[in-house]
Amino acid sequence: MRVGFPCPSRRLLLLAAATFVAAGTMAGTVEAADLKGGRLRVAILADMTNFDPQQFSTVNFPLIKNLYDSLVEYAPDGKVVPSLASAWKIAPDNKSVTLTLRKDVKFHGGTPFNAQAVAATLKKAADPQKGKNVYATMSFIKDWNVVDDSTITLNFTGPAPERQITDLLQFLCVIDPAGIDTVETKPAGTGAYMLGERVVGQRIRLVANPNYWREKEPIANEVIFTIFSEDAAATAALESGATDIIYGGTSRSAVRLKDSGYQVIQGPGPLVQVFRINSTRGPFRNEKFRQAFNYLMDRKGILKVGYAGLGEVVALPWAPASPAFDAAYNEKYAFNIDKGKELLAASGLSPADMSNWKLLVNGSDESTVAISQVVQGSLGKAGVKIELDLQQGAEFIDALLKGRFDAVFGAVGNVQKFPTRVATNSIYRTSNNPILGTPHPHPEYVAAIERVNTTFGPGADVKGAYDNLNRVLVETAFAIPTNSYDVGLIVAAKNVGGFTLDIDNLFVARTVGFKP
Repeated sequence: MRVGFPCPSRRLLLLAAATFVAAGTMAGTVEAADLKGGRLRVAILADMTNFDPQQFSTVNFPLIKNLYDSLVEYAPDGKVVPSLASAWKIAPDNKSVTLTLRKDVKFHGGTPFNAQAVAATLKKAADPQKGKNVYATMSFIKDWNVVDDSTITLNFTGPAPERQITDLLQFLCVIDPAGIDTVETKPAGTGAYMLGERVVGQRIRLVANPNYWREKEPIANEVIFTIFSEDAAATAALESGATDIIYGGTSRSAVRLKDSGYQVIQGPGPLVQVFRINSTRGPFRNEKFRQAFNYLMDRKGILKVGYAGLGEVVALPWAPASPAFDAAYNEKYAFNIDKGKELLAASGLSPADMSNWKLLVNGSDESTVAISQVVQGSLGKAGVKIELDLQQGAEFIDALLKGRFDAVFGAVGNVQKFPTRVATNSIYRTSNNPILGTPHPHPEYVAAIERVNTTFGPGADVKGAYDNLNRVLVETAFAIPTNSYDVGLIVAAKNVGGFTLDIDNLFVARTVGFKP
């Protein structure tokens, strides 16, 4: 079977052939042999959106890697390790990768995992409407061939960098073909846990998959996610012994609980907080007005107030570990009201025009409310008077994902991987951008992403491609990064152990248990 979808051709440099057959699982699991099972009680601060693993929203992070498995995984140090794909071979011309799949895996519904299931998942991911966050990562995929039940080849539009290839394999959680059409309301994965119960807005109960393919996993028989309306309530539940773990709580509470003797686990996959700008609306159509915000963000104040100082100040959308990270931008675009005012004046907009917009705020998130108030104060000093538009829960998420805002704070992920993975986030998508529309209003950004994708191999000016992308990002200024922070912070009681550190800081329950 051969399936394809249209994608622009690319002129790429060649890399040597590479074959990967790795052993082991994701690093970070400790003392597993001594841990006991039981009921694991996890406090979370927001209800999930749906069960589709291709909708990579932070509210879905507690569930994705418990209900589903991806084709490969990354250890915390970035090493690629097998998961549903036991081996993979990149062709000598870097134009394809052939996957060897495990033969001992079944979906929760009892049907076997095979190459046809991978093909069905790829087809969904390649659909601009159904592929959600994975769609942009599929941009370099031309088509695929099912060789047999345990072998599938993915063909690229041209030679692709090794890391871009493994990033896609790591991002792709396989869905049971029989459940693809209903996956938003009913999970259809191979994961260590199956859905036991969901009470909207209250709790989600997962039960151990009795046929899970990883030996001696999962450890806990049952995982109960209880949804708390506020961080203080979740903290009180942990301190009273009513819950064992808080996942995704605030940095401020984590710092306090650590001082009280609780475990705080920080993973390798921070997010970057970004002031997202809808450059198709109002005064934000003006480039100089947008550029002023590079200087009007009090990044140190935002980090301190919103995240208790846990994280790094950044002026680009990269975590410090990213190869595209450039610390010089932090100094160049440091908070400077006077420079911001100069650009505001250069915009030619009147004070009334500059203030004719609202900042959408996630009223359910304490940190976002706090940092939005910091920005409101800073803008006021520059003569821009705005209101905060607080929305809650699903109402906010819907407005965020569909671009119904003038400006808003929203975190972006994948910032520690191949730089163009940033385009998996809605504001940075180069095509089918739900906020900025099609065609993309900033073609220079699209071209800069393409240049990074096509610059690799011996003698390639990789740094030049990264430098060009960074320059374009600050000049187009449709998204203004402020800081990195730890999404998926884990605060745990002393008797809980076995945490697996996921590269995206997703919660992985299968290795977690209770100390004797």
